[in-house]
Amino acid sequence: MTVLITGAAGFIGFHLSKRLLESGTPVVGFDNVNPYYDPSLKRARIAQLKVAAQLAGTSFQLIEANLEDSQAVKAAFATHKPEKVVNLAAQAGVRYSIENPVAYIKSNLNGFGHILEGCRHYDVKHLVYASSSSVYGGNTSLPFSEGQGVDHPVSLYAASKKANELMAHTYSHLYGLPATGLRFFTVYGPWGRPDMALFLFTKAILAGDPIQVFNNGEMVRDFTYIDDIVESLIRVLDKPATPDLNFNSSHPDPSTSWAPYRVFNIGNSRPTPLMNYIEAVENALEIQAVKNFLPMQPGDVPATASDTSALESWINFKPSTSINEGVSKFVSWYRKFYNV
Repeated sequence: MTVLITGAAGFIGFHLSKRLLESGTPVVGFDNVNPYYDPSLKRARIAQLKVAAQLAGTSFQLIEANLEDSQAVKAAFATHKPEKVVNLAAQAGVRYSIENPVAYIKSNLNGFGHILEGCRHYDVKHLVYASSSSVYGGNTSLPFSEGQGVDHPVSLYAASKKANELMAHTYSHLYGLPATGLRFFTVYGPWGRPDMALFLFTKAILAGDPIQVFNNGEMVRDFTYIDDIVESLIRVLDKPATPDLNFNSSHPDPSTSWAPYRVFNIGNSRPTPLMNYIEAVENALEIQAVKNFLPMQPGDVPATASDTSALESWINFKPSTSINEGVSKFVSWYRKFYNV
């Protein structure tokens, strides 16, 4: 079985690819290695994947191209004929979507459309794709559950992710494509993204610079450790979406369908105040942070919390990594990788 993973040089894509390769599964990676953040970090991840493939005696091939390049996407499907596809490639970042909205339209909408077409024409058995907790937008009813409406996004990034869910449902309905969307909640851990809070905090504290604390620290996030995310992804990938035989079209549940379609939250279900998260970073570094308190940023929300009971029932797994454990592992990796 060959698995096509878009965004294989990205944070989650790298960890998933590595786990599959270590189990002997051939992986075809698709990534444009763009400069949204440090490409050298992405190149280092790719190097790790090549080593993992060699050690496991399996194959890793990287296609370096853009999702919005329809011919490149079509060629990837035609050449490698993957049985399963995990779409993790996207223009990420809530705040950046305000500065550069066109990038999100090209990658997250046009690009995802090309992935759906590839799955349709090359008989893919299961498409798993990244959605986001951002789709809950202006909803303040916590914890967020998949049965709630997601009609009030507060960033274009969030809107693009909701659009992905709608697009996937259409293909599930029209062409019988099993499609599972996963709404990720603030993923963190080793090899993480430099634009995310943990990376920014660690870098600034070690440099003796102040950290930026938005909404004056009055933030809560459902921080989810990368190993828990990958374990969930592996289990979801092995269990394709199926039609919901109890689906009621008079009172439709937005997370299921008469088609082979599912949407799940994927989070830690233990929302943590931002100040507690910062404290965990300070403890791991054994350095007190200098804090610069700032107002809420456009497109952001004050709190997220996930109800993951549906996913736990589906795959029989619940994330368990504590904040202190996860942050400590990230700090150890950061010190080693950057020789700090």
